[in-house]
Amino acid sequence: MTERAVLGIDVGGTGIKAALTDADGTVLGRWREATPSGDTSGVLTRDIVLGLVTAASRVTAPAAVGVVVPGVVDEEHGVCIHAVNLGWRDLAFPELLRPALVVPLAFGQDVRAGALAEAVSGAAADVTGTIAFVPVGTGLASALVIDGVPFAGGGWAGEIGQRVIQDGPHRGLRVEELASAGGIARRAGARDAKTVADAVASGDAAAIAIWNDAVDALAEALAGITVVAAPTAIVIGGGLALAGAALFEPLQHGLRERLDVVRVPQLLPARHGDEAATVGAGILARRLVTAR
Repeated sequence: MTERAVLGIDVGGTGIKAALTDADGTVLGRWREATPSGDTSGVLTRDIVLGLVTAASRVTAPAAVGVVVPGVVDEEHGVCIHAVNLGWRDLAFPELLRPALVVPLAFGQDVRAGALAEAVSGAAADVTGTIAFVPVGTGLASALVIDGVPFAGGGWAGEIGQRVIQDGPHRGLRVEELASAGGIARRAGARDAKTVADAVASGDAAAIAIWNDAVDALAEALAGITVVAAPTAIVIGGGLALAGAALFEPLQHGLRERLDVVRVPQLLPARHGDEAATVGAGILARRLVTAR
């Protein structure tokens, strides 16, 4: 029913995406705008977000709006603690939006929103128990959904890519420098991780070594998540997930090697792709409506 439509908005480092969905999850409209550069105050971004709300309202007025942003985000207090891509520090972005909105606003973090999307309507929709979501893209992060609720940890949870490796040939590097799609491409001097994956498939020894380093580092990170949170499934998203069996098979093997007496989670490719955070923002908005 369109009268209970909600609007989900994902503020990214380069683009701002919005999707208007009805109560059945049908998409009524999609919009995208460029993220303004150098907007450390958030005012220009606010204006774009409000413009997207206006555009969506021409289709049908949303009953609630969900907005998610990248970085370290304290959802409870409505503060973006630090978002490198946006140049934000300790910015109460929801307070910039609320004076102009006549409907409830949900505020969240993009990776946790993506995790919620995959848990509710994506790859892990039929999975019970705790779900972990690991988008492997330009960087590397993670999020947990426990009993249907993303775990925030005051905004600091899930930063698996920021752990510094303490021993071995890669001592001093952060995990995401080895295990992210961006890190793989940089180490190989390639345009992107897909180029490296293609080189691996063709038997290139240097590419294989870089790929194996990435899989090992990622398996170590996922094993750490598993022994603490015991996820039933780990959903892998981002550009690296598109490598398919070339990633998932050695990664599953690496997990089994590291988890001798611990339940090994199922690895699943993400279903929502780069729309996951937008979908998750819509789910956050929908929960505001249903809670009223």
